[in-house]
Amino acid sequence: MTTQPQAHRVEFTLLMPGRSSWDGGWSGDGKNYAVVRELSDEDLARVFDGVSKDTKLVECRRIWTHRWSDGWIAKVTARLVPAGEELAKSDGFKGYDWMIDNILRTGSPYSEITS
Repeated sequence: MTTQPQAHRVEFTLLMPGRSSWDGGWSGDGKNYAVVRELSDEDLARVFDGVSKDTKLVECRRIWTHRWSDGWIAKVTARLVPAGEELAKSDGFKGYDWMIDNILRTGSPYSEITS
């Protein structure tokens, strides 16, 4: 009997810690920009740099930054969601889902995927 590969829920969250707006603010302050993706064992290991069955859930966390030339900085955090955990209501990902796609594809939030 073949075993189905396990899917893992990974939550990606977006913050904008570097803001070069006139008032230092961001229209997304206070919102929960989060997306959950279902990842295979292989994708999970790639995202978290070689996670194994001996890895503790709390260790499955990773952060990437994306810097633009105008001074804005995005921070994307990924964490493995424990089974049964209910997540807060999300406000989407503010149009920056392409960073998650790039992380899953290349390991970096850069190089927007256009195809």
